[in-house]
Amino acid sequence: MLKVRVIPTLLYKSVGLVKGVGFNSWRRVDTVLPAIKVYNMREVDELILLDIEATNEKRDPDYDEIRDFSRECFVPFCVGGGICHIDQIKNLLRAGADKVAINSAAYDNLSLITEGAKLFGSQCIVASIDCRKIDGEYHCFSHNGSVDTGWLLQDWIIKVVEAGAGEILLTSVELDGTMEGYDVEMIKIATSLVNVPVIASGGAGNYEHMRKAVQEGGASAVAAASIYHFTEQTPKEAKEYLGEHGVAVRMI
Repeated sequence: MLKVRVIPTLLYKSVGLVKGVGFNSWRRVDTVLPAIKVYNMREVDELILLDIEATNEKRDPDYDEIRDFSRECFVPFCVGGGICHIDQIKNLLRAGADKVAINSAAYDNLSLITEGAKLFGSQCIVASIDCRKIDGEYHCFSHNGSVDTGWLLQDWIIKVVEAGAGEILLTSVELDGTMEGYDVEMIKIATSLVNVPVIASGGAGNYEHMRKAVQEGGASAVAAASIYHFTEQTPKEAKEYLGEHGVAVRMI
């Protein structure tokens, strides 16, 4: 049985690490390198770093920074934000990223996922999907949750997996940063449709929320940020709680 992963999410802006609510009202919380060093000691399974300004600013990732970050990161490292062509994927992997998250660009160019999976392996390509619930349907949004793409979750998730994505990072825009719990209904829709791992994201406020995302939603991993920035809860304690409640996790 594959073990459930506990993954902190690092949201990166020019000022450093930030966290907001509903993809808005960003508040600075830390800088990247110290956070990576702390998480290295807290038994995390992976780290996700997302540059939340890159898409709107239409710029490349800072490969030198990614190289510096990856040197200090001793777990699998996923990097996303503004990825829109194959050279960026190649350069991020060369800089030390283990996976690359693709979101907005895929709606205009789905072949980016296909080409990336062919060249580097599907295990390197994470399709990031941000959703809002509108009139009972989950709509997929691009550009940091600001643009309704016209795609519904149940249609788009099948498209990206067929294109070659090896994993899904699924985020509820509305619940992001609220610490009110994951959208378990949304997670269940995703996991019922595809056979690749789904990382639940957006809304974690306690370890019970994580358990529900896994045992009720079918998530393969739980990503979170606010719970670690604004409370005393830790990834290690999250794993201990999950393990005590019947979830297979990796303990050091």
